[in-house]
Amino acid sequence: MKLGAFSISLAVKDIHKSKEFYEKLGFMVFADQIEKGYLIMKNGNALVGLFQGMFENNILTFNPGWDESANNLDDFDDIRTIQKQLKKEGIKLETEADENSSGPASFLILDPDGNVVLIDQHV
Repeated sequence: MKLGAFSISLAVKDIHKSKEFYEKLGFMVFADQIEKGYLIMKNGNALVGLFQGMFENNILTFNPGWDESANNLDDFDDIRTIQKQLKKEGIKLETEADENSSGPASFLILDPDGNVVLIDQHV
């Protein structure tokens, strides 16, 4: 199963303080929508999303069809294929992608400890 680029999406209290902290760790702004309450920071292949006021808990995020630089991949598993496989494996989906659609879609699952895992395809 090819899940694509991985990032952690952090629910932060003060996006400016968090940005400054991660810059000190060597992260640079990769995608900036700070006026809307979020930005993505990158250090090598490591991606951290900072989100203020958008969700309550941290989220593990996978992006089928993207690499760590948000470049489209030619070879990837479509989100609907991944969703079907997880259902076969007995994993409960919190939200589902429309299996009759194509292109961008997303779904949510929870790991055994209640951590949110977002599978979010943009292509």
